[in-house]
Amino acid sequence: MTLAYPSQLKYVKSHEYVRVEGDVAVIGITAFAADQLGDVTFVELPKVGDKFKLEQKFGVIESVKSVSDLFMPLSGEITAINERLEGEPELVNVDCYGEGWMIKVKISDTAELDATLTADQYKEFVVE
Repeated sequence: MTLAYPSQLKYVKSHEYVRVEGDVAVIGITAFAADQLGDVTFVELPKVGDKFKLEQKFGVIESVKSVSDLFMPLSGEITAINERLEGEPELVNVDCYGEGWMIKVKISDTAELDATLTADQYKEFVVE
């Protein structure tokens, strides 16, 4: 299976992606992370209104293989969570960049985007 890394997204080394939509970031885990985890069985997400700093833990993802923490690729306030993941955690495996998104965050510091990786940089990082 070929893993996809859409070029319009930003990536971080903890394997989360960021899709910027105006002043909001849509955040989820990358195809590489979903593939490494295997079948996702549970996703624990924060509440709308919660605020997080860059690299702070915002949730937990469990799979048949392991339990992993989720880390904020940007500072900001949670404006939405993907409530479908509560009943359908497998969406992360099926469509991590679409239906399997996790949270939406009002970006508090756009300069933090400068530290993210491009698709090519992330691909190089996970291939090493």
